[in-house]
Amino acid sequence: MSDTAHPPDDQVPEDEDEDEFEPIQVFSEPTAMDLRPGADNCYKCSTCDTNCPVAEVDDEFPGPKFQGPEQWRLKRQDDTDIDDSIMKCSNCMRCDDACPSEVPLSQMHNTARGEYVDTHMSKRSIEYWRNRLLSNYRLMAHLGSKVPRLTNFVMGLRVTKLFNEKVLGITSEREFPEFATETFRQWWRTRGGARVTNPDKRIAYFHGCYSNYNTPEVGKALVRVFEHFGYEVLVPDQRCSGTPMYANGMLGDARRAAETNVPELAAAIDDGADVIASCTSCSMSLRQEYPELFDLENVETVSDNTWDALEYLRVHEDLENALEGTAVDHPDVAYHAPCHARNQGLDGQAVEVLSAIDGIDAHDVGDSCSGISGTYGWKDENYETSMAIGEEMFEHMLASEADTGLTECPTCSMQMEHGTGYSISHPLEILAEALVGDASEAGAA
Repeated sequence: MSDTAHPPDDQVPEDEDEDEFEPIQVFSEPTAMDLRPGADNCYKCSTCDTNCPVAEVDDEFPGPKFQGPEQWRLKRQDDTDIDDSIMKCSNCMRCDDACPSEVPLSQMHNTARGEYVDTHMSKRSIEYWRNRLLSNYRLMAHLGSKVPRLTNFVMGLRVTKLFNEKVLGITSEREFPEFATETFRQWWRTRGGARVTNPDKRIAYFHGCYSNYNTPEVGKALVRVFEHFGYEVLVPDQRCSGTPMYANGMLGDARRAAETNVPELAAAIDDGADVIASCTSCSMSLRQEYPELFDLENVETVSDNTWDALEYLRVHEDLENALEGTAVDHPDVAYHAPCHARNQGLDGQAVEVLSAIDGIDAHDVGDSCSGISGTYGWKDENYETSMAIGEEMFEHMLASEADTGLTECPTCSMQMEHGTGYSISHPLEILAEALVGDASEAGAA
């Protein structure tokens, strides 16, 4: 490239430069991320509204089209505020998947929700602190898991539930998830870390909060399955993926979590690993929401190298051959695909993979939303809406002649158990049982 400046256009008379057209500045220069071009791609077909589970059961909710492109068009006027109904959006992200024009609806919703909380929600209100408490579950879990049996006892008391409902607005209808007596990370340290060393097949496990504090058996199953296929498992330092924080407009908290996760995971990628998540909301966050919301170094690298666990094995291993002749002693299962699995095109994989195992009969219970959507269904004002959304899933589960539920999402599993009384498993637990045997036989506990 030449360092010489471009020559002047000698075909234009000098006196015409004085009449050069200068466009009038109609709208103020954006000071933050400008989503108006995406909003202009919306041609108001309303497909997003017809796929929104909240709009389906709540006639007062204006729907994702209004929450997204219409609000961003209105934001061209400086005096237009974010509508408070943005807090009723559950962040299921079904609208993203439904839109034929690829309008970045959930990005608009997350950004609008963050702006609403920053500018219109009182930082002294109970609602703000309730939402912040729920969205920072990792902090609560870290403290509660120090004395898990005592915490489980206290959180199960009727008086605790009444306090949470009357003072904080957290519904007393739900059972607080129990903390494990040993977290996944404690188990990992006691185990001595990875038992397979392989620089050519290496993964970094993003276990998230729930697998660490509440269901470490899911993380253990992942380790056993990947080591069965010869992978070296790394467990980097990490914080919450940020999913509950987006849903509550706490983008500052989510960014601080991302500022830990992105460099830790990027370092593992530099070390030859791919990032694997066992929760589809975590993989969704790392893949899509991080690059949409945060301008961080290596955020695209982490996005491009993050996988769901089952998805990764289907692509990189001959799962069909590996599962041939395997069997499990497991009751039939009613499988629910989480919304965030559907958004990543992963909704059919669990039933397809597990059907290759003798002794397991997986029934897909349809494409309805579970309704809980993370912290959404824990709020007292959303509980009835959450249960109304989940009604179709409950009916399909009970009609499926299955004995237990199956899903990859921790909060979907809470709703499935709450609505049907079924116990819930993760696909990785069944895969581990088929490939390696139960945990006690494998010496993994």
